[in-house]
Amino acid sequence: MAERRGGAAEGLARLSEWADAHLGLVRSLSAGVAVAGLLVLARSVRMTTKFTNALDVPAGFIQKNVKLRGKVHRVTEKGLEVEHIPISVPFITSIQRKWQSEGLLLVRLAGVELTPEGTEWIQRELKPSQVIWFQLLGREHLALECLVIVNKGRFSSVCLNEEVLREGLGRAASIEGLQHDSHLFWELHKRLLRAELKALRKNKGIWKEESFSERLRARMSSSNFMQTLKRFVSWLRSKV
Repeated sequence: MAERRGGAAEGLARLSEWADAHLGLVRSLSAGVAVAGLLVLARSVRMTTKFTNALDVPAGFIQKNVKLRGKVHRVTEKGLEVEHIPISVPFITSIQRKWQSEGLLLVRLAGVELTPEGTEWIQRELKPSQVIWFQLLGREHLALECLVIVNKGRFSSVCLNEEVLREGLGRAASIEGLQHDSHLFWELHKRLLRAELKALRKNKGIWKEESFSERLRARMSSSNFMQTLKRFVSWLRSKV
């Protein structure tokens, strides 16, 4: 036992001598470790920060198309009002809770021109306090342009942007915030157009073709058509 202690002491002494001889290197390494530690801490703080306003989201997050998690509170004609759920790190999160403010992010379906029926459909489809993932693609004023991912069971999920277009409840539009010459822009645009084409082929939603009887009823409900019909009936009566 004494021999082990002696060996350990000798080892520590040699390490101390090496450190004294290479003091500058040790200081440099310590500084590097400290800087690296600060960078890791800074990243952790950003990832654990609860964003309550679109302007709070760092530009770097949008440029890197980061995915965030959130809980849907309301669905309006302006978009989804979402409470951001940040990554939880016990020590950092407990400190941040003391000064984080409350607020909801306005999330819009990127690349989708939503119809009023589309808004109503989303309101029915999303459960109360539904947890979603939203991938940042751009920011316009106080709204975030995103791909919205909804879990449909334990092992499956759907992209809400594509699902709305497949139902014929919107039209594919330009994806705001992405560079038009980027691979991601064309990949997502292709996916959205493919979803829209499915609705068009199946005559769903806004792509549904009216039958002859539907067109006739629409014409008959027109005030101009009714006025013409009344004049025609009056003319017939005058000839009898």
